[in-house]
This record gives sequence, C-alpha cells and structure tokens, in this order.
Amino acid sequence: MGGVFLFSEFIARSLPERIYCQNTQGPERASVRGSPVRRLPTIMTTTPITVTRLDLQRLERMLDSLDEYGPAAEALEAELARATVVGHDEIPPGVVTMNSTVRCREESSGKEYHLTLVYPADVGGEGKVSILAPVGTALLGLTTGQSIDWPAPSGKTLKLTLLEVEYQPEAAGDFDR
Repeated sequence: MGGVFLFSEFIARSLPERIYCQNTQGPERASVRGSPVRRLPTIMTTTPITVTRLDLQRLERMLDSLDEYGPAAEALEAELARATVVGHDEIPPGVVTMNSTVRCREESSGKEYHLTLVYPADVGGEGKVSILAPVGTALLGLTTGQSIDWPAPSGKTLKLTLLEVEYQPEAAGDFDR
C-alpha cells in the first residue's frame, strides 16, 4: 500500500486541468430546466448516493447562480437528480457531504489522498476539491467502501475508493458549513 500523497500531485498526473473550469463552448447544455439536451461522456458510476436536504438546497442555489452552465454543472445536476435525499440529522457518518474531509485511495497506484469537498468559491489550499470537479461530483454522497471510476486523459479509467470519512459536518453538529 502506498503512502499519503498530495492531492495536487494526483491531479497533475491524472486529470486534465481543463476539467476544473466550466466549459462554455460547444453544443448547448443539458438541463432538467427545459434547455436542449447535450449528451456528455459518463464519468460517474451508478453507485447509490445519499445527499442531505440542506446540501441539495445549497447546491441547487449554487447551480442557479452560475453565469455559465457547462458540463461540470450538468454532471452535478445529474448526480443530484438520482440521489436519495435525507434530513441532515439522518445522514450516516460514513457518507460524504459538502465540506467533508475524506481519505481515499487511487487503486492502480495504491496511493492515498486526503480531500475536502468544497464549493467552488472555497477552492484553494491543499486537498480542497470543488464539487464542480469530476472527482468532487463523484465523491458527493458516497459511503465508506464505495468506489468511483472516471476516464483519465490517457483514456485509462481510474478508480478511487473511499476509505474513510474523516470529518463530516453533520456528524460534528456543524450545519453552517
């Protein structure tokens, strides 16, 4: 098993920089809001996910406030549409919610990473990953032990396994985060 590595090292090795920015070029966006549908490459799995009602409301407000609505927002909207929604007092402590800090492992290398799932405005600092990054969208709602897959720039599929939710605001009683 590998040691703990910096998330920025992981990102630099495995994911193209452009996926962190909203792509506003190309065909029209998909939306459940009545806009024309654009087919996107699937980067998420159909692993069951759970989201708190409060996170859902905050994420929907964030999506509504975006100036440009690109593939990253579309992917998040699709994940939210398939999520099981529960109250903040009903979420199990091993589920990734917004502002959770997790320990996960990239399976092909065995390297472990500590990541904190944040809103785009809070990105900055080591290990903070935006909910609009493919990895961030895929982590939301996962339970300890579940894995996510997504394509790397090389065409290879990477697998990230959630080993532990080290901090979850709901479990800590911190509902303002």
